[in-house]
Amino acid sequence: MNFTIKITMALFLLAFTACKNESKKAEKMDANAAKEMQVADSYAIPESWVKKRVEKAKTTLGATAAGKVLWNGMEAQGGLEKWFSNGYISFRFNYQPVEKDKTQRDSYQTVDTWNNKARHHSIEDENAIFGWDGKEAWIKADSTAFKYDTKFWALTPIYLFGHPFVLDGEGVNLELLEDKVYKGAKQEVIKVTFASGTGDAPDDYYKIYFDKNTHLMSAILYIVSYPEYFPNGGHAPEKIMEIVDWTTVDGIKLPTGLKTHWSKNGDLGEYITKIEVSNISFSPSVPENYFSKPEGAKVLE
Repeated sequence: MNFTIKITMALFLLAFTACKNESKKAEKMDANAAKEMQVADSYAIPESWVKKRVEKAKTTLGATAAGKVLWNGMEAQGGLEKWFSNGYISFRFNYQPVEKDKTQRDSYQTVDTWNNKARHHSIEDENAIFGWDGKEAWIKADSTAFKYDTKFWALTPIYLFGHPFVLDGEGVNLELLEDKVYKGAKQEVIKVTFASGTGDAPDDYYKIYFDKNTHLMSAILYIVSYPEYFPNGGHAPEKIMEIVDWTTVDGIKLPTGLKTHWSKNGDLGEYITKIEVSNISFSPSVPENYFSKPEGAKVLE
């Protein structure tokens, strides 16, 4: 009897300790997210710049059938002007491959959507950081903090879930493809390619399905042609991300749940990756030099 009681008490204490540790971990993650989203009024984008950029995008996109589909998609998710006016976007992006031997990529990040700059920090250690300042990739962390290519990953998350807003810039080519039926609903389809010299992987492409009635995105197809992964040219097989959850933050509708599959003639093939986007917020400004390489950081070639 006494022996049984002792065993029971021991198991209770172990469970209590585990719960307490998980609670502390959750509190730390929430604190990290809050810190990432705290900003100072020192690096804001002028409202006049936003209006000029939006007017230019509206004129450019309105000149082609594919551009009109993209513009309607932007409007359905809150509008390009609202996207830029909201300022810098912060979020947690948790990329979770189904295969156990594949690397999970999970970080908090803030992105300058205007200038394509980004700064990430680890969910485990807020002092482990990496980023892209618009010209150079940098990292300030020990070798165990990020077990993946941080140069490649600096802007990848925003280009996976920030559509269609991230496609208003220079060097973006649009093509209207044939309509497609996806999950029983008719879709307008555009293909996005990039001019030579645009980004680190100009051979990448996207195909985006927009519901013909709501104009909301239904799925995003893409390839990865990053030269560091494919030094002799070529690319990975096409993938398709189905959008399974949405949220609206400050008037902007964004995906929070994505499931990536191998593409099977433009439809869902084998399920390979779960993506969760959380802690999304906008802020009108960030501290000066926020995206710049900090003292002690290493530049990534």
